[in-house]
Amino acid sequence: QVQLVESGGGLVQAGGSLRLSCAASGLTFNRHYMAWFRQAPGKEREFVAAISWSGSIKDYSDSVKGRFTISRDNAKNTVYLQMNSLKPEDTAVYYCAADPTSRSKNPRTYDYWGQGTQVTVSS
Repeated sequence: QVQLVESGGGLVQAGGSLRLSCAASGLTFNRHYMAWFRQAPGKEREFVAAISWSGSIKDYSDSVKGRFTISRDNAKNTVYLQMNSLKPEDTAVYYCAADPTSRSKNPRTYDYWGQGTQVTVSS
């Protein structure tokens, strides 16, 4: 049974930083693309960042490029999202996702999802 468990969310002031973690089990982690998505109230789930199997290729949405960094540790079956210079518009539930064949920006292509972690940025 595949499990993705996010942690690290919380309340932070604008300009602050948070580091999200997603621990994976039940899958061959180093053969899965990993991604982070987020969903704010009343909005669709949107792509944030994705990373290839080895970690050598990373994609970011324009809204987070230069502020967020995705990384992975295949020895620990964990993917991270370092979020710096946070803005109130970054407030959302953040989800990690896994897929063996694609690091697409389309959430429908991902097979596995975590339960999400809340990030709230106050102004």
